[in-house]
Amino acid sequence: MSIQKPLTVVERIKTASRGLRGTLSESLSDELTGAIREDDQTLIKFHGMYQQDDRDRREERTAKKLEWLYSFMIRLRLPGGYMTAEQWKALHHITGEHTTGVIKITTRQTVQLHGILKSYLRPTISAFDTVALDSIAACGDVNRNVTCSAHTSQSKVHAEVFAYADKISMMALPKTRAYYEIWLNDEALLEKAVEEDPLYQDRYLPRKFKIGIAIPPDNDVDVMSNDIGLIAIVENDHLLGFNIAVGGGLGTTHGNTSTYPRLATVIGFVSGEERILKAVYEVITIQRDYGDRTDRRMSRLKYTLDRMGIDVFKKELEHRIGFKLEKEKPFAFSQRKDHFGWQRNHEGLWYYTAFVETGRVTDDSKMKLKTALYEIAESGKAAFRFTCNQNIVVADVADADKAFVDEILQRYGVISFTESSGAMRRSAIACVAFNTCPLALAEAQRYLPSLIGKIEPLLAKHGLDKDDISIRMTGCPNGCGRPTMAEIGLIGTAYGKYNLHLGGDRLGLRLNQQYKSDLDEAAILEILDHALDAYVKERVDDESFGDYIYRRGLS
Repeated sequence: MSIQKPLTVVERIKTASRGLRGTLSESLSDELTGAIREDDQTLIKFHGMYQQDDRDRREERTAKKLEWLYSFMIRLRLPGGYMTAEQWKALHHITGEHTTGVIKITTRQTVQLHGILKSYLRPTISAFDTVALDSIAACGDVNRNVTCSAHTSQSKVHAEVFAYADKISMMALPKTRAYYEIWLNDEALLEKAVEEDPLYQDRYLPRKFKIGIAIPPDNDVDVMSNDIGLIAIVENDHLLGFNIAVGGGLGTTHGNTSTYPRLATVIGFVSGEERILKAVYEVITIQRDYGDRTDRRMSRLKYTLDRMGIDVFKKELEHRIGFKLEKEKPFAFSQRKDHFGWQRNHEGLWYYTAFVETGRVTDDSKMKLKTALYEIAESGKAAFRFTCNQNIVVADVADADKAFVDEILQRYGVISFTESSGAMRRSAIACVAFNTCPLALAEAQRYLPSLIGKIEPLLAKHGLDKDDISIRMTGCPNGCGRPTMAEIGLIGTAYGKYNLHLGGDRLGLRLNQQYKSDLDEAAILEILDHALDAYVKERVDDESFGDYIYRRGLS
């Protein structure tokens, strides 16, 4: 007789939340603390926010018997990572008024703001609402921001494919009006009345859910890292439909060998908008119904898929959608990096992709990026797109306005910084980690730039300074910076210590493997020096560093 495992505490919180309302209104009204109630800390994620604190000051405040310095992070819902000039201006002002002042571009093609005090949450959300921006479902156990290839110059069908990001995002939004009631003072429902939500019901999903859309030959979204990956199939500049891949996810737990990163598996092809959306919807319902709600470490779709088996999963999906998936169609990726500098699309519009180190939009000694982007937005001569590699595209620039925009980018050092940055630096990704992420075990965005500064002389020594070897770093094993999909991955285990992973490819189609654990900086540099030396001496043809490591093994 099998023993039924109890549901996690988070499951209880969700089902008892009255459509994600909980006691958030009461928490916000409590002026005696900068924090919110414990259960509400789970629910606020569904509204696109996390409660955090300044971890640099924990010890000091604890010693003084003061409450930790609590604040909140807000992450926007931006399907496909697009923002108008008016929206950018609002973002700029909101960032200056209520946050740390830094606009952080995430690896899921949106932005998040840190350091918002509890009393400023409602004014901040209200200010975003005036320019049609929201943070609904940007976090939590629901479908999160839908990503889509950012580089419009690469395909004439980009606009058509991009539209699916918004359609899927809208289809998968929670139906509760709690966000509008709590943050925007919309009229509350009658007591005990809670909206019906056919997709999420009152349970929502067992864990976060991610969807990405790629347009070959670009894989700038790392499509195989998603719970659902849609790979556009294009012939003669016509979108035929999508190969659908399921079961990607990179998060693990240190010391728990049952957890693992996994790339998505392509299970078929689907065409026609109605069928495409139906297939996406029902993959979500399978995860809702079959995902593990007793152990959050084992609750992502990748584990559901592996427990069920691909054939059983596909059969269940076809039963729910009411039609057979077609055989997957051939596709090929040739790159996943961003196209820096000026590019022109088929309509004659110009796009400038600027390098944003670790995704931090700010003004510093290297460049005044935040000022430059605001000045461009103020002119109304461009829109903005974010990439999944944490960079920004100044978009939709008319031919007559290109010189105007270029002058601003030149004047504030954006172009010189982009062009002078090394190949490895421009391909690097880092998660937020310290000082705000509560899960961080080690530094990431504050440390990776300096580490690369110590790797760059090694690259120069071996004649590899023009080689864009991918390096990614996270402060914990949750995978936000996708380190297991890099040629060099660094995953924090303790302050100043990292697991070193090697051997991923440059296209996002092969995971790397852990080579050494708990390394400090000196050990990391020594290992990379030897590995790069061997690579230069033993590589074949145009073999990349990751492919060389994979071919030779990790010994």
